[in-house]
Amino acid sequence: MIKRNHILMRLMAVLAVPLLLAACSTTSKLRPGETLYTGVKKLSYTSDSTQIESSVKDQIFSAINVKPNNPLYSPYYRTPFPIGLWVYNHWDSKAKGLKGWLYKKLVSYPVLISRVRPDTRVQMINTLLQDNGYFDSEASYELHYKDSTQKMAKISYDVHVKEPYRISRVMYLEDSTHLTHLIDSVAIADSYFKPGSRYCLDSLNSVRINIANSLRDRGYYYYRPEYIEYRADSVERKGQIALQMVEVPGLPPEAHEQFVANDVWVTVRGSAEQTVPDTVYLKNCTVVRMEPVHVKNSLIARNIMWRKGRPFRVSSMDRMQMLLSRTGVFSDIDMQAVPLDSVNADGKRLMNLMISCKLDAPYEVKFEVQATSKSNSYIGPGVDLGISHKNVWGGGEQLSAKVRAGYEWLTAKGGSGGGSTNSYEFGGEISLALQRLLAPSFVDRSRRYVNWTRFSISGSILNRPNYFKMMKLGGKISWEWHANKHSLNEFTPFKLTYTKLLSQTDKFVEAISSNPALALSFSNVFIPMMQYNYTYDKSFGSNDITFSAGVAEAGNLFSGIWRVCGVKGTKKMLGTPFSQFVKAQAQVVWKRYLGESCVAARVFVGAAYAYANSEEVPFSEQFYVGGANSIRAFAVRSIGPGSYAPAKRDVYSFYDQTGTFKFETNWEYRFPLFSYFKGAVFVDAGNVWLLRDDPYRPGGKLTAKSFFKDMALGTGVGLRFDMQMIVVRADLGFAIHAPYDTGKSGYYNIPKFKDGIAFHLAIGYPF
Repeated sequence: MIKRNHILMRLMAVLAVPLLLAACSTTSKLRPGETLYTGVKKLSYTSDSTQIESSVKDQIFSAINVKPNNPLYSPYYRTPFPIGLWVYNHWDSKAKGLKGWLYKKLVSYPVLISRVRPDTRVQMINTLLQDNGYFDSEASYELHYKDSTQKMAKISYDVHVKEPYRISRVMYLEDSTHLTHLIDSVAIADSYFKPGSRYCLDSLNSVRINIANSLRDRGYYYYRPEYIEYRADSVERKGQIALQMVEVPGLPPEAHEQFVANDVWVTVRGSAEQTVPDTVYLKNCTVVRMEPVHVKNSLIARNIMWRKGRPFRVSSMDRMQMLLSRTGVFSDIDMQAVPLDSVNADGKRLMNLMISCKLDAPYEVKFEVQATSKSNSYIGPGVDLGISHKNVWGGGEQLSAKVRAGYEWLTAKGGSGGGSTNSYEFGGEISLALQRLLAPSFVDRSRRYVNWTRFSISGSILNRPNYFKMMKLGGKISWEWHANKHSLNEFTPFKLTYTKLLSQTDKFVEAISSNPALALSFSNVFIPMMQYNYTYDKSFGSNDITFSAGVAEAGNLFSGIWRVCGVKGTKKMLGTPFSQFVKAQAQVVWKRYLGESCVAARVFVGAAYAYANSEEVPFSEQFYVGGANSIRAFAVRSIGPGSYAPAKRDVYSFYDQTGTFKFETNWEYRFPLFSYFKGAVFVDAGNVWLLRDDPYRPGGKLTAKSFFKDMALGTGVGLRFDMQMIVVRADLGFAIHAPYDTGKSGYYNIPKFKDGIAFHLAIGYPF
């Protein structure tokens, strides 16, 4: 113990040194007249008679949003330890080796007032005010020096707001041709062009863009937003603006010409340099195959949405490019509209669409490594290896194989139980995904997105030290489709899982013999399931909302068939009982982005109930909490159900604690530190409970009276190495409240601080 405390004190001293050094002078290298910018002191608005709109405030905030050297939430707050600045001021920039490498990674050059240029920021604000109709308004700034040396300063901005100018009337183009009629109809339908709207240059430009996009989708391919301009008159009445919409004189003839869709030519290239063209004429396009290429013509044809003889539509081009890209077969897709000299029967010029596609490399390999250190003294690595072929038969079919393996060993000495305490889990999955929905036609689907039919088989072996070894085999068929861009549906009409205990120790037999419910959940069983999952994902400004829900049933169809056949009592498949239960779960994830920082929250609730042919929900379908992606102050499956705790809580105790009801909530604040490193502060709470009373697990049943008391609570800090493509996450959790009796009274009932510490190393964000 003395040795461990000595090591801990040395570690704390080492960590304290850079923090103390970072607090030293960060202005020692500033030249005379230079001032370090330390953020915005305040941004205030003063007004005589009006309130500035929030959208304009956001633009003004962006204009002054210059980050200081060590921002916490730019541009207002700074972290107290500017390590990057300290490195710049006190390290040798010409250092070699490890120190030189660290210098390049950690250094942060001083952000000076002269670089921020507050006078230019004020000019930007004034321009924004003018562009948004606040013509008589103006902004100013003031420097706030930290001390008399004037080496460090904050900036205050003040915006004096006057009443904005508003649109009094709009004069449109003379409705003399089909084109001018279309322009007027689009402009009139725009909600901005109404008397009383605040004058806004961005809104006027948006109307021009909407007009051009609408015309380009009606065959006027060469029409551009800059072909329309506005004339404004503010003389008629103070604070009012009359607008006249006109076309720019001298437009090219093509701008007024309407084109008609003709033929689609698709050229497909592979990686070979020596190619032989092979032209295939399909119903809706012509495919030029630069052989050898491994792709079916049907894959291309079903993604060509084209109506020959109709006005040439740019939206159809964009849609086809999106569809071809989502097949995952092509690495590069280029589209060009080619006008022809010929015309149709109505005298309108024809236009062909030329599409060039290059096939992507078919194989893709993924490799992930994870490491976990738990508070129960188990540590160990995990490996995920996957290989996939993205175009097996040329139709975008994806064949993939995944292998997962994890190993844990006990680092603590002593304890009871003896024998090997190493734990491992390994398994694999083979799946085939087809880019079409092999489902009845009444299933609502969108052709704007790729819909999938998936087949998979999987197997795994789970070994728990001194207890058991379990095998799990499974197979399923599932459909995945989009009703729209925000909604994803997944329906599994058939999923069959088989779990079997391969071996069990005397210690495990003793544990389950004293708990019949636990024994039933570990019994050998078939699980024939049908399930449906729904996901809704949408962004609202700086907020992201993801809602997912799922419902599953097991054994009902089989039970009905067995009952029709006259089978009574326990119903079996191949001599093994099959499970019968229902399960439902829902989750909401909310993220609020604050500049480069983010507040993220998750709420999860789920329940499972066994009946008829089953007395208990199978162990593999029960809920658990704890671990790297759950309540991070506790080891995985180490708490619950409810206030229940095993009689013996040491490093050898049985940690597979599960339940049939789960509630969990997680809150996390993520913020940038330096370079690719980000920090996090989090709070996790939740537990699992039983829906049925179990006398062998007292305190495990869900009750309203003890619900909040039974929730485990933990907090902690985290460090993330975020390169966008990969995120390596380290979380250090601190337990605050354990739901079971720890021998210590009060809400904070962790006997010793070190007993409530858990460290997790993982890949990706927890939610």
